[in-house]
Amino acid sequence: MIDAFERVGPLMDAQSYPLWAQKLIEDCSASKQRVVEHEIYHRLRDGKLSQRTLRQYLIGGWPVVEQFSVYMAQNLAKTSFARHPGEDMARRWLMRNIRVELNHADYWVHWAQAHGVSLDDLNEQNVPTELQALSDWCWHTCAADSLIVAMAATNYAIEGAVGEWSALVCSTDTYANGFPESGRKRAMKWLRMHAQYDDEHPWEALEIICTLAGNNPPQALQTQLRRAICKSYDYMYLFLERCLQLEQSPQAEPGSTARSRSALVGA
Repeated sequence: MIDAFERVGPLMDAQSYPLWAQKLIEDCSASKQRVVEHEIYHRLRDGKLSQRTLRQYLIGGWPVVEQFSVYMAQNLAKTSFARHPGEDMARRWLMRNIRVELNHADYWVHWAQAHGVSLDDLNEQNVPTELQALSDWCWHTCAADSLIVAMAATNYAIEGAVGEWSALVCSTDTYANGFPESGRKRAMKWLRMHAQYDDEHPWEALEIICTLAGNNPPQALQTQLRRAICKSYDYMYLFLERCLQLEQSPQAEPGSTARSRSALVGA
């Protein structure tokens, strides 16, 4: 195939990908940055996010974490063996990483429990509608869109943003040190796992996307990919902005995160 893409440079170097993909990264960067640099994550890093807001965040984020392996399984079902090199690559990658995502759900539960949020609380989903939009979008794109578009929206966009904001939160020990030492490792595992290795996952997804699309995909497909990626970032931003509204309301207690969770983890 003359149009086939095969990466020759480093995985995590944008220059290793076709010009259209480099432009895609650039076109989506502003939407991504307003997520990964959001005030919520700076407050979380500094131990200044109220317990009320963090509780809402953890409950609202649970459906995406709990269902992420299902999104990947939906995409796996779109592949056929030896039909296209990109599908073979996606097939192997998705099968390998579905089990990893199952473990991440356990780690999120541990993080939530460290803040006094039970599994029943997570499953009850008593949160504003804006916090449910991201999981609804992920389900929709993985159920209805093509393999390439759905992977761009989830494995590339969402995993990429999560890796970056979790690295921001873990860039100092302030938040982690708010937990008693006995429960700190368990409480922080979800964050630290994503901060340490998920930076490779979106690049691996991008390589699959480029292998599926080739070096010169139709403009219509490029537009689809850009819209799907930016829509994921936009729903993440909507989620964060709704959490920030709660943080800025009179009932929130700035700086209360570290004070109140110590007793919770030690219980």
